This record gives sequence, structure tokens and C-alpha cells, in this order.
Amino acid sequence: MKAAIFEKPNAPLVLGDWPTPSPGPGEILVKVAACGVCHTDLHYLDHGVPTFKKPPLILGHEAAGTVAGVGQGVNDRREGDRVLLPAILTCGHCVNCRTGRENICANMKMFGNDIDGAYAEYVTAPAKDTFILPDSIPLIEGSIIADAISTPYHAVKNRGRVRGGDKVVVFGCGGIGMNIVQVATAFGASVIAVDLKEEKLQTAKALGAAATINPSRVERVDKEVRKLTGGGADVGFEAIGNPNTIAAAFACVRNGGRMVMVGYTNQDVPLNAGRIMYREMEIVGSLGCRPVDYPPLIEMAAAGRIKVTELVSHRFPLEEINAAFDQLRQGVGLRSVVIP
Repeated sequence: MKAAIFEKPNAPLVLGDWPTPSPGPGEILVKVAACGVCHTDLHYLDHGVPTFKKPPLILGHEAAGTVAGVGQGVNDRREGDRVLLPAILTCGHCVNCRTGRENICANMKMFGNDIDGAYAEYVTAPAKDTFILPDSIPLIEGSIIADAISTPYHAVKNRGRVRGGDKVVVFGCGGIGMNIVQVATAFGASVIAVDLKEEKLQTAKALGAAATINPSRVERVDKEVRKLTGGGADVGFEAIGNPNTIAAAFACVRNGGRMVMVGYTNQDVPLNAGRIMYREMEIVGSLGCRPVDYPPLIEMAAAGRIKVTELVSHRFPLEEINAAFDQLRQGVGLRSVVIP
């Protein structure tokens, strides 16, 4: 099969031949319809973050496709089924899995990190971890539900615990941040979107943001947020992974409020410990999505309560995957997908 192969950091992916995998017991073989292009892959490509499986390997963890084969013992998936592959596979028996926190499974496996991913024509996956996509959700665009929409869904629903009427601020209107905007809006929150690019702020408005702020046009973002909310946001989300914007998001949250860190950084972040204690602030991290949350999320997408197709701004053939990553580096568009 054709695949885009990650051979080493700070080098382009190499398009080449790769052995087509065979499904083992309990697994299915999936013909990939599309795989989203994610900043997580840039951490491996550009920033020296190591993969658990040493190169060469295939990246890509945001995929959907059709079942092309089934392994021994698989009874609930058939050839031709339209399936979504979650970014993270879970063991089902560790303490976290058994207490409802499968997204931080002690034995988790991630496509394009622990195991070969979906920047390829085919990929295998445990049947138990896949989800049927209804016909109303197109496979190519629906692939982004696997991460770009599911991660914000978990962040909003479970970590931010956003409720109707909450005032929410979102820092960063890239692929993840933009979906935090629309998911929080779908949950009934009043959302303020913060980004330096006016076109992204306009898109955030189209996805439900009640207000937008461009930090380059105001003296202090936190002052503007406090004016708009009457004292500060109930919940703040940081979807960039920058120490400065993490501190800025924290400054926008009201006393007794909650900040959710969705963006990744390996840098230290200075926050006022006295305010955290004295004002009873909450700071929580958010990673991926629990398997139990995918079915209701897919139902919301099928019903049109969460937009999917509109979030895919560019489509690239597998042969042009490096151009897709160049575009991601430049911050162009919302979410690109690669189509093998």
C-alpha cells in the first residue's frame, strides 16, 4: 500500500510502499477515506517530541473509512461498514478505564505514535474501539470528529463542565479552539473567542461566538472579557499551548471559576498561586475523549447541532501531505484532511 512515512524529525514525510497490514483477532482492516492533519503530528515532525514507536512509522490519528476486512472473533463489524477511528485506543481494564476515565488509560495506544497511523491507504484497529458513522455524515469530512471535534467535546462537557448560561472565553481559534467555540455554544454557553487573525474571529462568530477579541487591538484582553461578562468568564479554555496565552486565559476567569488547558506545551507556566488558593480557582487539563462520549457527539453532528463539513477547509491527496503540513505551519485554514 502507499503510505506517508515518518523517517526522522525535521525532515519531510516520505511517500513510499509499506506492507498492507492484516487484521488480527478482534481487529478490522480499514480502507482510509481521510485522515486529519493535526498539530500533534507537528510536535513529532518539528519539535523533537519522540514517538513511542521509533521511526520509521506512519503518522496520522484522525481517521475514518470503510471496513475492508475483519479478523477472527469480530462479529459486530462487516466489510463496507463506515467507521470512525478514535485517536486513542484503550485497554478497558486499568484503574482509569474502570472508573470512567478511559481517555487517560494507563495502557493507551495512539495511532501515529504507539502504532502505525492512517496517513496510508489502510490501517488496522481493534473493532471494539471503532464507531459506526451514519450515512448523513460524509466520511472524508467526518474523519475530523476523531480528534478535532471529540477533544473539544470532552474539554467542554467533562473538564470544563460547561452549562447553559455559562460565560466562556476561548483563547485560540485554530482547529481545536474553533470547535471548543461551537461545542460550548451548542451546550448553551455565551462564548467569547480570542485570536489574532480577524478571519478566524469571523469564522468563530459564524459558529456561534457571541463576541470576539483581537488582542492586538485592545490594551488588555482580561479587562475586555471582564467588561463583557460582568466580572470574568465562568470557564476559560486555552487551545494554543503557549505560556503567555495560558496566563492570559487564567486572568480572564472570574473568582471561583475554572480554566481548562487543552493546548500542549512542555514549558513551565507562571501562575499566581495566591489567587488560585484565595479565590478558589480551578485549573484542569484535558486530553482526548472518552469512548462513551463518541456516540452522543456523532448524534449531535448527524443532527446538525455540531458542524463538521464546514470545518474542513482544505483537502490534499496523500502525495501532497507535506504541503498540507506546510499550510498548517503557516496557520492557514481550519482543518485540512489527507485523502489516500
